[in-house]
Amino acid sequence: MSQKNNKTEANIPQAVSAQFSEDVIEERLMPNPLSQFSMDEDALRLALITAQYALRATRQRAPTTTNEPTGVLVLVNGMEQAGKGGAVKQLREWVDPRLLKVEATVGGCPLAHQPIWQAHIKMMPRHGDVMVYFGNWYADLLYNTMRMAIAESKNTDDSSEDNEHEKAGWQAYFQQQLVKLKTFEKDLVANHTKLLKCWFHVDVETLQARLNDTEADPQFLYQIDWHSKKVIETFNAVAVTLLRQQDDWIIIDGKDKSQAANHFCHEVLQAMQNALTSSQPMTTKNETKSSSKKSKNHKSKSHKTPESAFESEKFEPVKIPTYLKDIENSKIDKADYQKALIAKQTRLAELLRARNGHQVVFAFEGMDAAGKGGAIKRLVAPLDPREYQIYNIGAPMLYEAEHPYLWRFWTKLPNQQTDRISRIAIFDRTWYGRVLVERVEGFATEKEWQRAYDEINRFEADLTAVGTIVIKYWLAIDKKEQLKRFEARKETPHKQFKLTEDDWRNRDKWSDYVQSAADMLARTDTADAPWCVVATNDKRQARLEVLDHAIKQLSAAYGL
Repeated sequence: MSQKNNKTEANIPQAVSAQFSEDVIEERLMPNPLSQFSMDEDALRLALITAQYALRATRQRAPTTTNEPTGVLVLVNGMEQAGKGGAVKQLREWVDPRLLKVEATVGGCPLAHQPIWQAHIKMMPRHGDVMVYFGNWYADLLYNTMRMAIAESKNTDDSSEDNEHEKAGWQAYFQQQLVKLKTFEKDLVANHTKLLKCWFHVDVETLQARLNDTEADPQFLYQIDWHSKKVIETFNAVAVTLLRQQDDWIIIDGKDKSQAANHFCHEVLQAMQNALTSSQPMTTKNETKSSSKKSKNHKSKSHKTPESAFESEKFEPVKIPTYLKDIENSKIDKADYQKALIAKQTRLAELLRARNGHQVVFAFEGMDAAGKGGAIKRLVAPLDPREYQIYNIGAPMLYEAEHPYLWRFWTKLPNQQTDRISRIAIFDRTWYGRVLVERVEGFATEKEWQRAYDEINRFEADLTAVGTIVIKYWLAIDKKEQLKRFEARKETPHKQFKLTEDDWRNRDKWSDYVQSAADMLARTDTADAPWCVVATNDKRQARLEVLDHAIKQLSAAYGL
């Protein structure tokens, strides 16, 4: 192999054999810093378990630690018979096995009506834990891409002029999905789940020898014929595309299983140590402001990461639109309301039952006592209770807070992998809490809630890209009407439970909530998931407007 940039053969990782091109080796597979030293077994075991317990300590409440709670997710993929199982087995023997979670899935076709990552969301590690995940979303992606590539290869004559065009079929799909996964993983990392992605590789001769030896083979991650030279060539072509497009994979040479296991354990150690050193202490709102002032006076000469560059951008609140301040007081006759209500409910039920496999997500936000519950009640009235799920979102439970912010909403999405027949999810309060109540009350740092607008937009775009219909409402009333409804609840026994001390206290921050709503609407009203603002002090009118909008959205989606 030729030398470039003063590299020697000894400097080039041996993880990639003849199955990968020299260009990939030179462009992508740089020497790993860990290959420049090797801890002995005792030192490595001690370092691993020390880091493991330090990571677990980040989630303790008392006494508090100087690090944010952080988990580590280790994705294990690559060639079969490359030492993956042995490497993870050794890791588990060298750490506290109670704190190391191991999961495995076999690749299959991603379901048509949910993002490729959705089938794997329950496998996220808690903050403070390390999880090793064999297969994961890359197994599904690789399986589906392999299926497409092999089908295209069979249907295409190598000598035809359209061959390159046909090859671009699986490549275009693959690259598109890789872009989506990159942004999904970026949001995981930003929300305290650090990633280590390990790709195990062996050459064809080693693979075939191990397939034909007398040792029992584990269940393969990818449902392909590893005895076929053509299949292996296709797999490696897909792998090259993956490694070229994503530069965060660690390549582990599986030819020597013992060395592969040691390499893997070193990488996990480094991942845990990096997670600990990169997780900064949580800051209060006042500390964040103080830090912001310092940053203006002291410009750093160091290279900025995208995250630190974001911090330097000044957040500009939008001007509050008139429709959030001047709320109309029109009234609708009760008889007219009842007649219109029945007709709209009937039409909505017809549309929801004609969705042809599509999943529907309703998201309700609004000022306290704005009528979200009443609107939801009229929305579901004509439906069978088995057709939908309603989620009343409050403060996160402890186990929910120990996962990425959006995790507790990911787990509530309509899911074709469950036996539940409902494909309609209705959220009373939503993921927008981060840019509303968490922003106003200081439960999230400025960095967290300002970053959340883009995170939420990406989340909703992933849903709509697979055909999920996302319908969002902001219900607005004025402060005088809210007080009137609070007093009515106070005097009505069966409604008193709706009124809390927080509701009264939040009235003192009315202007802050209206401003946060205006910023939210301006930054998350997208073509994928537009907002419907229902601004009226008349409950009946609000309910009819909610139904009208749902009918309009569903009719457009179905072409009816």
